[in-house]
Amino acid sequence: MQFGTLAHASRDVAATSKRSQKSAILAVVLADLAPDEVAPAVGMLVGAVRQGRIGVGWAQLRDLDVDAAPNPSLTIGDVDTAIDGLASMSGPGSTAARRGRLRAVWAAATEGEQRFLWQVLGGELRQGALEGVMVDAVAKAAGVPVTRVRRAAMLGGDLGAAATAALVGGVCALDDITLTPLRPVLPMLAGSATDAAEATRLTGTASVEWKLDGARVQVHRAAGEVRIFTRNLNDVTDRLDDVVAVVRAFPGGDLVLDGEVLGVDDAGAPRLFQDTIGDFSAGGTSRRAVGLGAFFFDVLFAGVASVVDEPLVVRRQLLDEIVPERHRIPSQVTDDAAVAGQVLDEAIAAGHEGIMVKAIDSVYDAGRRGGSWRKVKPVHTFDLVVLAAEWGHGRRTGWLSNLHLGARDPVGGFVMVGKTFKGLTDELLRFQTERFQEIEERRDEHTVFVRPEMVVEVAVDGVQRSPRYPGGVALRFARVRRYRPDKRPDEADTIADVQTLGRHE
Repeated sequence: MQFGTLAHASRDVAATSKRSQKSAILAVVLADLAPDEVAPAVGMLVGAVRQGRIGVGWAQLRDLDVDAAPNPSLTIGDVDTAIDGLASMSGPGSTAARRGRLRAVWAAATEGEQRFLWQVLGGELRQGALEGVMVDAVAKAAGVPVTRVRRAAMLGGDLGAAATAALVGGVCALDDITLTPLRPVLPMLAGSATDAAEATRLTGTASVEWKLDGARVQVHRAAGEVRIFTRNLNDVTDRLDDVVAVVRAFPGGDLVLDGEVLGVDDAGAPRLFQDTIGDFSAGGTSRRAVGLGAFFFDVLFAGVASVVDEPLVVRRQLLDEIVPERHRIPSQVTDDAAVAGQVLDEAIAAGHEGIMVKAIDSVYDAGRRGGSWRKVKPVHTFDLVVLAAEWGHGRRTGWLSNLHLGARDPVGGFVMVGKTFKGLTDELLRFQTERFQEIEERRDEHTVFVRPEMVVEVAVDGVQRSPRYPGGVALRFARVRRYRPDKRPDEADTIADVQTLGRHE
């Protein structure tokens, strides 16, 4: 297939706000792909090439000044091969070689194809053709249930592979994709509850657990090899030697565990989140001197079989058999809101974030934010995306300060819900002033507008109705708690999450 066909489809998807139209446009393209084109095409259309990190960023693309080709000639295979080449380059001379490879593919691309390449490689693809819409499109094109596509993509950790299976082999091929140790899957996520009483009302009998203020990890063990992945599926094994040694000593055979890595001091008390997350940031190094503790709360694979479809009560029993108590997050099973509230008080007293309340009969729904898991925090927070920042005044002159905050629209893009400069330390002001100018899209006299890729955790006193913003709600007394380099923009809270808190009030 011509690469230009993907560029046209991407443009058409960006032009509509209706999810059904987006998936229909993509389904037409998917149905015409050759089997070996499916995975690369899916990756390009969702803005995440199958090769992962390829060493190309906005700065390199900005410096390209190449005339567009008058006529289309590139195929999907041509572009995929070029990206393979970019991904394989390393060592002395790789920067110049990468620039040459980029110029060659740019020279072969038409103006529309160049624009699409920029969006794909520069991280600017934000028209809503992300995983959820693509899953719908794959199901439509292959004539299979969307639930089967979603499950295969989550358990296989690869949407492109799931799409290929669906389009080539149908339901049978999708069902062959199962959880396999050493191949990470997206974690199950939790919805919010305002307090312990609401959480237990929504879940029924539940496992109530401390919510640690750490970094989510998924630890795999197979044939003696241990690999550790972040919530974004980045491999951080080489930064966590101590955790590798701990998990290698657990009894049994192959394993996949879900848990948290948390910085602890000599007395075992939790350290600040930033002391932990530094180990997972780009370019971070292991901080063994700080002390990192591994604490697990779920098991996804044990021995020779996946257990994601087993109820939580069974998975917790397996966890108790495999993981020593000092490395388990304790669980209290109850349907009593008062008991859950007591666990919350204990968690806060110990310096943790709050509690998780999980329906005891819930399966592990990889990659989904299900209603069977609820998180409760005393201070309500949202993970939002920075859309722009305004230059400061007075003491903040010269710094990018007042943040424009956006909640995720599941259909595509972000909905502005407020601004804040509160909570920003001098260190954060320096960091964001430098970083925002690296991801700048445009600016005016007062404001720098950025690519929506920085996730920030914001605490709020509440949400109020507001005709000023398109979502009809605005944050009350928002203040920055921290940036979340471990989270992708598509993991940010949705506009519906923000509106829901407003309805509770």
